[in-house]
Amino acid sequence: MSDSIQLLPDNIANQIAAGEVIQRPSSAVKELLENAVDAGATEIQLIVADAGKSLVQVIDNGSGMSETDARMSFERHATSKINNIDDLFRIRTMGFRGEALASIAAVAQVELKSRRAEDETGTYIEIENSLVKKQEPVAFPVGTSIAMKNVFFNVPARRNFLKSNAVEMRHIVDEFTRVAMAFPEISFSLTANGQEIYHLESGSLKQRIVHLLGSNYTAKLVNVQEITDYLNVYGFAGKPDIAKKTRGDQYFFVNNRFIRSAYLNHAVMSAYQQMIPADSFPMYVLFIDLDPAQIDINVHPTKQEIKFEDEKIIYAFVQAAVKHALAQFSIMPTLNFDLDPGIQQLDAVARPFTEEKKEHAAASALYNTFTQKNQAHLIESKSGLKHWKDFFPEAGKTVVPGQDAVAVKFEYEQAGAIAHAAGTGQPLQLLENTDLLQVHATYIAASTNQGFILIHQQAAHERILYERYVTAAKGKPIATQHSLFPLTVPLTTADAVLLQDLLPDLHVLGYEIELFGKDTFVVQGTPADVEQGNEKVAIEQMLEQYKHFNSDVKFSKREKLIRSIAWQHAVKPGRYLAQKEMKALAEELFACDQPNITASGNPTYIAFKNDYLERMFGR
Repeated sequence: MSDSIQLLPDNIANQIAAGEVIQRPSSAVKELLENAVDAGATEIQLIVADAGKSLVQVIDNGSGMSETDARMSFERHATSKINNIDDLFRIRTMGFRGEALASIAAVAQVELKSRRAEDETGTYIEIENSLVKKQEPVAFPVGTSIAMKNVFFNVPARRNFLKSNAVEMRHIVDEFTRVAMAFPEISFSLTANGQEIYHLESGSLKQRIVHLLGSNYTAKLVNVQEITDYLNVYGFAGKPDIAKKTRGDQYFFVNNRFIRSAYLNHAVMSAYQQMIPADSFPMYVLFIDLDPAQIDINVHPTKQEIKFEDEKIIYAFVQAAVKHALAQFSIMPTLNFDLDPGIQQLDAVARPFTEEKKEHAAASALYNTFTQKNQAHLIESKSGLKHWKDFFPEAGKTVVPGQDAVAVKFEYEQAGAIAHAAGTGQPLQLLENTDLLQVHATYIAASTNQGFILIHQQAAHERILYERYVTAAKGKPIATQHSLFPLTVPLTTADAVLLQDLLPDLHVLGYEIELFGKDTFVVQGTPADVEQGNEKVAIEQMLEQYKHFNSDVKFSKREKLIRSIAWQHAVKPGRYLAQKEMKALAEELFACDQPNITASGNPTYIAFKNDYLERMFGR
């Protein structure tokens, strides 16, 4: 039998290695931008065409490369960042593996132009499928230009896995944002298909955050800064009132390198505890500077996962820094220890607790029960109180009226929360000519043929709208109400790219929105049943909710959009409804195909049956 193990050809080995580094055009964007930063550039241009599928080009005014270095830069594991094993623990540069350019050259057609200040001419190199096609002198200013063309041209299967242009462009914007955020002292620009999307002048970190994430953060940022001997934590955190339903605007940088860390994110979340709702996420851009010897960044090819020598101390410093910043700007909740004058007049405060009263209290059976060791769970009969078990009869035991025990065992199936009464086979129906009652501007109580139900107004409306939009998506578009005065809506670049991808589906759901210049849209019309006048806020919240659903891969793009709009348009808790509105809501809910739950599986109402109510009252 012949030997079966053999060395792979270089071109196959290069493509396998490239798969770990270059997964999509945005991966090349990250690597090329970081190389430009390492070259000491003060101005960096990113140019893309066809969402990076046709072209990704980065031009910088950095140090440039010699003819030999330009050629060597495309070899695997060729780098100027490290010389020996100890250098791995002193890394201050963004790149160090020496894999980026070799990986790009393995899956694309690459053109490089570069010149150093001391050289009269630059170097031009053409590489395709890891093979050098041309190398010659060229006139070029000081710096480097690397153009990656036709990514995955030699790996058709990989190219077929790329998403739509809008999706790939969102990934490119994300990578551009992370690098530009980390280096506000460098000027960046991003041009896509001939249109300049970003033009960022050098400036302060706060200016860079506002330019990248939106002007709505201008007055909503809290400065975070903690300087210690072990590490420095600095940056900005958002005020609690701008917390969102998604994690989109959360950035951690360690030694200016963007990282992902659920552990450190928990540290920030704990600092915001009881200040924001449990399902909301604060905005933050935080930088951690510490000795490179305390971290290991050689964990993953993307270098976005790192290991700390002491995670717990990093956690403590980050949490303390954010808490201190929020407290310093009077955002942390405070407790008022001043006693209300009205309370001071009560007998419990104004009258002294005499010895006689102490003896009387200490003699009671209830006092003895709770002060004796291991007796807190016992209730003696002479105390006049019943044992907690007496309130719950054994399963199947009949409760006779007049007994001390009351049958209050609550079972979800008996309480209802289903469209049909359990075991009866009779459909649940609203009683005609009955008034509905709104409770706490959130719930609607209504009489039924079996008792009464408590409807959650937002959950119910979500179910109604969800089924309406699903029907529209299947071929019955919702009518559009055209605006007399079309509204112009400016968005951040990332949100503009996302909205542009959703426009065809939004049109089916009754929205008529058109692109109007850079990152600006015109709302010509909205669904006929949507109140006009607040389109900008509605679109922004819809996009946020879509990004919240977007992390769930089991749903299609249209399903995520339908759920987002149903949530956005549903009547929210706190809104008072007229009798006519409540009745219409209840009737539309029970006309749904599945009225008992929302699309996400939460109940829309809870049904209380007559026999259950009678048992509660011992009848």
